[in-house]
Amino acid sequence: MGGDHAPAVEVEGAVAAARDYGIAVTLVGDTSRITAELSRHNTAGLDITLKNATEVVGMHDSASDAVRKKRDSSIRVAFDLVKAGEADAVVSAGNSGATMAAGMFVLKRLNGIERPAIAQVFPNLRGHTVVLDVGGNVECKPVHLVQFAIMGEVYARHILGIDNPRVGLLSNGAEESKGTELTRDANIILREISFNYTGYVEGRDIFNGMADVVVCDGFVGNVVLKLSEGLAEAVGTMLKDEISASFLSKVGYLLARPAFKRFKKKVDYAEYGGAPLLGIDGVGMICHGGSNVKAIKNAIRFAGENVEKKVNHRMAEKLRENLATLRSPKDVIVKEKVAR
Repeated sequence: MGGDHAPAVEVEGAVAAARDYGIAVTLVGDTSRITAELSRHNTAGLDITLKNATEVVGMHDSASDAVRKKRDSSIRVAFDLVKAGEADAVVSAGNSGATMAAGMFVLKRLNGIERPAIAQVFPNLRGHTVVLDVGGNVECKPVHLVQFAIMGEVYARHILGIDNPRVGLLSNGAEESKGTELTRDANIILREISFNYTGYVEGRDIFNGMADVVVCDGFVGNVVLKLSEGLAEAVGTMLKDEISASFLSKVGYLLARPAFKRFKKKVDYAEYGGAPLLGIDGVGMICHGGSNVKAIKNAIRFAGENVEKKVNHRMAEKLRENLATLRSPKDVIVKEKVAR
């Protein structure tokens, strides 16, 4: 029931996912409204069920109040279904804070994770880059960034299919003297983790393919996300204006239209569906409030892949592998500073 155009877009996206990917979907919310939307589509033979929820979390509702006071909201009921074993994953285009809070409150966190993170997949010159956190945690400790890095590495490896993903820590320069106290301490701990850590990376490295996973706190990550969205929209508008400016530009566009279509597909957020909520003991996908049908459909597809490829199980394994370092991050930092 969340999102700018709920429940029409969510229903149509769910129908498309059930039809094209064979995924079983439970639509949670006001069943009378959902049934009315379903009647607009051919659902014959599709595994679609309904679960009633009498409350809706608004975009301006407090995340904690939404979880504790609106116990029959569509977001809360959806996570309750996962906890009860009646569903495997949650996809929501509603209040992202409430979705994250409900995931933590109902499903709890993976063992070894203090703060779940919201990840976002960006296109780059070589393929894709996972950036996290992009808004879940605006204030972080060094160990939180390390946990984000572990989760991002596992996600890039098993969902994006990147062998030995390169993990970088976002900073204002590649030199180790750069950054803040947070990034410098996180950098020390990350060098002790058993994966391909490449050190500091800069903002441009998200798009040039120099890193497969980029880690930052949620404040910085959300600025990166919103800046990227705004830039993509601005570039699209500028191109349209320039193309329509003259007859020759229009002719040139007709010749280059296939290339423009491929470019649009590469930078279209709907291709990635939503942002996975990593670190909860289950699968959750957070979609943009303005998500279209394609985005909802792909978010359901990616949620299904997370379940099939047992991403949470693999994250738990990676966390156990690095348990000694994660349990004593301050000791690691002190040891390094004393050695210097």
